[in-house]
Amino acid sequence: MAEVRPEFRAQVLIIGRRDPVFGGERCLVPGCERAGRTRGLCDGHYDRWRQRGKPADVEQFALGEDCEWYGSSPLKTCAVSWCRYGSSRKGLCTRHHDAWERSGRPEVGAWMVSQASAEDRAVPPACKIGICELWAEDGQLCRSHHRRWRTHGCPDLGEFCRQCEEPRQDHETIDLRSLGPQVRLEFQYALQRRRDELAARIRPAVVREAVRYLAAQPVTSLMELPEHVTFGRDAGLHQQSAGLIKRARLAVGDLALGTGWEVEYPRDVWRMRSLGIKSIGSSPCLQFGNIPQPWLKDLAKRWARWQLSRGLSGNVVYKDVSVVTHFARFLARPETGVDCLAQLDRAVLERYLAEVHSQMAAEALRKHLGMVHNFLQAIRLHAWDTSLPASAMFFAEDKPRQARPLPRYLAEQVMAQIEDPANLARWEDPARRLITLILIRCGLRITDAVEMPFDCVVCDADGAPFLRYYNHKMKREAVVPIDEELHRLIGEQQQAVIQRWPAPKPCLFPRPTANLEGDKPVTASAYRAGLYAWLEACDIRDAHGQPVKLTPHQLRHTFGTRLINRDVPQEIVRRILDHDTAEMTAHYARLHDSTVRRHWEQARKVNASGQPVTLDPGGPLAAASWAKQRLGRATQALPNGYCSLPVIKTCPHANACLTCPMFLTTAEFLPQHLSHRRQVLQIISAAEAQGHVRVAEMNRQVAGNLQKIITALESDEPGHPQEAAADAS
Repeated sequence: MAEVRPEFRAQVLIIGRRDPVFGGERCLVPGCERAGRTRGLCDGHYDRWRQRGKPADVEQFALGEDCEWYGSSPLKTCAVSWCRYGSSRKGLCTRHHDAWERSGRPEVGAWMVSQASAEDRAVPPACKIGICELWAEDGQLCRSHHRRWRTHGCPDLGEFCRQCEEPRQDHETIDLRSLGPQVRLEFQYALQRRRDELAARIRPAVVREAVRYLAAQPVTSLMELPEHVTFGRDAGLHQQSAGLIKRARLAVGDLALGTGWEVEYPRDVWRMRSLGIKSIGSSPCLQFGNIPQPWLKDLAKRWARWQLSRGLSGNVVYKDVSVVTHFARFLARPETGVDCLAQLDRAVLERYLAEVHSQMAAEALRKHLGMVHNFLQAIRLHAWDTSLPASAMFFAEDKPRQARPLPRYLAEQVMAQIEDPANLARWEDPARRLITLILIRCGLRITDAVEMPFDCVVCDADGAPFLRYYNHKMKREAVVPIDEELHRLIGEQQQAVIQRWPAPKPCLFPRPTANLEGDKPVTASAYRAGLYAWLEACDIRDAHGQPVKLTPHQLRHTFGTRLINRDVPQEIVRRILDHDTAEMTAHYARLHDSTVRRHWEQARKVNASGQPVTLDPGGPLAAASWAKQRLGRATQALPNGYCSLPVIKTCPHANACLTCPMFLTTAEFLPQHLSHRRQVLQIISAAEAQGHVRVAEMNRQVAGNLQKIITALESDEPGHPQEAAADAS
């Protein structure tokens, strides 16, 4: 009672149209005082707009409408000419529609004519609403007004009729008189909290539906509902009404139990929201009640609190607690024989290792053992319990080796479809199209991209733009260079945000709904849903003609792979991707090395004598041969080929590679060989004319080797033999 303000203590709350949460902007229809909640129209005029076929120009539609029934939709009668019951399906009232179905569903027009000529009955009473001309289906109200009366919580019929007959009211009501005293006071507090938070608008009709549901429940307080109450399909509640009841239960729980560490730490269920910690997905609480040993439960709580204090996310700590719970159940078995921490030694851990090894895959087992190891190490580090034996630890050899898969990059064929301007234009939301371009061109993680700060562009001394963002994984700010087009698009997004939310905003991509202040960024899951729908709409397919299934993180892998393939130094790639160590960037370098090796193995190679040279990719010396080639390319690069001499040997040919038996070349150097042969032939002709026999003899050997090389390489190059013959003549 001390928390609820007087304006929320009334049994019938008066909601003004301009209320920031329960109200809204005025309806677009001139003269209508109700709040425009959907497409600028009130609920009634929105129903009229739908019945008129949803015309595209909503403003033009609004100018031609009236507000005779205070925004309610015009009540349509049955299509049978003499019937004044409200229409239900197929333009017929419920009675005539049932009769039409019993007749075998004939053609509707002819059937209505027969009904009009056959019916002769007394006229039923009219609806009690004075402005309504329809017949009352329950003896008091027509079908539409009866449904509206139930939506309002079945208030006093006389008062309801009076309100319906009053035109152009500037407010709505929420009647709480059907609730018990305690539930009513608690629900009033929840509505007050909803108003103060300014999180999202909610219609009074939704609130009235929640009131009607609570009034039918056998509870005297919201605290009697489960902390995380759920509603089945048979509840008959709108999603927003169910969400309002859930939030009301949590709000009352916070008021009753309090918040903060002093309240949560002694409990077996920690409410993450009460601790001010963001949780995602299905982990709103940390569960310690499943740990049977009190001494282990206390250690698990201390470890969880320390992890959260370090800044780890709620989801990470949730997984840690789950692993400790699994470990605790193993220790609680009678055959394990562990009643205190002092009995936990290496022998017990080996038994646990053997058990979980048969239950988990290698990667899951490695993470599981790592969490248990970290838990035991934290006990030693902070001296939470000095009785823990020194032998109680896992070693690196206990864990399976970490898999090192190559980056899951996207093929260029797929990227060409994704980057196609026509496909990018099919994004309905320009903000999400911009997020896609940032993922493609900057390689950000999806969480970093959607939570981009509003002022995210900085320029250096030369005016070059850089994208400034917060790296959530590394817990630090980072910058990445961007092009002028991306800079321009970010500026357009900033202007769009300012137009909708004029006050300063903390994020570049605010969520479009349930965000009155514009301070909540769009979620990664919402972007993923939009991405999958966009991929399906664009019909993007892979090389096998199958629809592409990708994740936003694959765009980051593709960005890093492209940089490496363009010979960007690995250290520069590490800084652009903001990796913590060079080992993380080395994954992309491994992919580049494999790509180059595959092309090398597929290429036709000949030596200085024109003889084919083969390297067996699957042979026992394949890796060593490739390492030699890589080192030779790095230390003995030649303008027209590569040297295959082992690096431990010295060259006796003084770089006369065309007479060297260790020389290799491929068809990619044909232009250099043809040019070189022309120069050699010119030297021979000049030497013979001047009588320089020795010079001519030396160059004839070079020319002969060149001719053999060109002939061998041109065997797979149609068109070149004619050119070679022309040069020889």
